[in-house]
Amino acid sequence: MNMTTIKTLLRKFRRDNEGYVTIEVMFMLPVLFVLFGAAWVYFDVFRQQSVNQKANYAIGDMLSRETEEIDDTFIDNSFKLFGVLTKNVTEPDELTGRYGADLRISVVEYNANNRRYSVVWSAARGDYEELNRNDAENYANRLPNMANNGQVIMVESREDYYPIFNVGLDPLELKTYSFTHPRYAPQVLFARQQNENNGWGNGDQDAPGGSLCNNNAENATDCSNEDGSNNVEPNRGHGRGNGNGHGRP
Repeated sequence: MNMTTIKTLLRKFRRDNEGYVTIEVMFMLPVLFVLFGAAWVYFDVFRQQSVNQKANYAIGDMLSRETEEIDDTFIDNSFKLFGVLTKNVTEPDELTGRYGADLRISVVEYNANNRRYSVVWSAARGDYEELNRNDAENYANRLPNMANNGQVIMVESREDYYPIFNVGLDPLELKTYSFTHPRYAPQVLFARQQNENNGWGNGDQDAPGGSLCNNNAENATDCSNEDGSNNVEPNRGHGRGNGNGHGRP
């Protein structure tokens, strides 16, 4: 068979439009199923990431509106809410003991004197561990610029995602992160902190913190010490304090 014959046969094959639809479908359907499965998996990853981020924002916004101290029950219910919003199980797996989703809530404070962030308190559910005080420095490039002693609520979540189809995408962790400034009080307190305050005192000795100086009350004294150990409690019978423990006549 010479070259001329081969070229003639190829041209004939190219012009031939006869065939069986069944055979063509057998070739095309597997390809279409693979493409459809891959598109669905990648779309679902982005969809779930978006759902998790919105749930993260919802929990951060909810916490930012609190004026009373929160407790472990509040954190437990926040974790359950995250599970409901993202359709995740918030109970450990019976076989592995691991959680499918995790949630960590922390309050971070900024000290302008040494330009450092620190963790005021942290609570975690799932397989997350609570942050230590100095762990906030690991988030320094992700936290906003704040005034001295300013605080933000940092919410982190994590979910183990397993693709339903094997399209070349390995199991991965979907992580979300957000920070929110307290809206109605300068601080959001955790119940395990004793004798603390959230800065919303209004001149009442019974406001959280037990000290007019600590809770920024209307008749508070001007405290010169950061830890409050030298605070002077003004006499409630006098007017606004003048910074030396005596009421203004």
